[in-house]
Amino acid sequence: MYPSIILKRGKAESLKRFHPWVFSGAIHQLPAHVEEGQMVDIFDAEGHYVATGHYQIGSIAVRVLTFRQQKIDRAFWRRRLEQAYRVRQDLGLVRPDNNAYRLVHGEGDRLPGLIVDMYADTAVVQAHSVGMHMERQIIAEVLCEVTGVHNIYYKSETTLPYKAHLQQENGFLIGGGRDIDIVAVENGLRFNIDWLRGQKTGFFVDQRENRSLLEHYSAGKKVLNMFCYTGGFSVYALRGGADIVHSVDSSAKAVDLVNANVALNFGEQPDTLQRHQAYCEDAFRYLEHMGDQYDLIILDPPAFAKHKDALRNALKGYTRLNAIAFQKIQPGGILFTFSCSQAVNKDQFRLAVFTAAAQSGRHVRILHQIHQPADHPINIYHPEGEYLKGLVLQVE
Repeated sequence: MYPSIILKRGKAESLKRFHPWVFSGAIHQLPAHVEEGQMVDIFDAEGHYVATGHYQIGSIAVRVLTFRQQKIDRAFWRRRLEQAYRVRQDLGLVRPDNNAYRLVHGEGDRLPGLIVDMYADTAVVQAHSVGMHMERQIIAEVLCEVTGVHNIYYKSETTLPYKAHLQQENGFLIGGGRDIDIVAVENGLRFNIDWLRGQKTGFFVDQRENRSLLEHYSAGKKVLNMFCYTGGFSVYALRGGADIVHSVDSSAKAVDLVNANVALNFGEQPDTLQRHQAYCEDAFRYLEHMGDQYDLIILDPPAFAKHKDALRNALKGYTRLNAIAFQKIQPGGILFTFSCSQAVNKDQFRLAVFTAAAQSGRHVRILHQIHQPADHPINIYHPEGEYLKGLVLQVE
């Protein structure tokens, strides 16, 4: 049906266990004129059909869309997007007081190379493969049909392989205009979403459940939210009844955004606004010079390791960061600490935090072991999809 890729002998075994990637080293023969982003059929060395997916130049040569030989057409995209949307409905995420969630999480939704985040009436789409980039318009049209949104913003300038020379610019595929609501609702709280200039798709929807958990620990606490970005944890802590909340980020734009989100939710409650202060400062510098006034600290840094070559330095960074927090937090305090580095697995992260705790000499309890939420599902055949890991700790 599509151009055929033939694998080396014995290299189809992972595909027969439904792992959705074909590595370039497993390929015996490429079609004569295959182009990057093109759909290909994959066959084992004996000539048996194995899978179909997008071809791409690089270490991951094919991202598999199906293990059943079929045409990848509009009906295919509609079925996959309908399945993803139904899961989010079943999770209870599509409701009046919550319109921010992830609709498509790559391999976890059997759409490798595609990310879709929903913000009210706008879907923000990211392609991480040339193949998904080529399909962007039909995916946008089907998204509108399936979910009823009216605006599709494509934000793949920094996520597409740079060697593909696509020269892609971000912009609306469907809709757009000045009347778009850039405020999304998460568990009844409102947040400004800057999908034009913000990180990722504009908001970190993967921390929704962890922000909600933090709210339950916040009453009467003095809270420090490090690497605050949009201030999600800060806003939840304020609603949870924290005595004070300090938000820290090295980006002045992030500080402006957290202040705007606090005002958006508590604008008519001056006592709440007085409880919050935001600081533009380097995280390590702030931690080292702060006092010991905090009894609830959130450490949610950007990825310290984007690839395995950076793993050693990343683990040192997590150890150093957590060690300072262990030293400074009040007795009986609660520490929320996270890693979003895919190259760091949960055992490595836990060891880094354990090392930091041992260096501090303090007694530490694990209260919760936390991870990415259900709208960021992990394909059971693709454990690499697990990236967010965290611990909630009580420090004596």
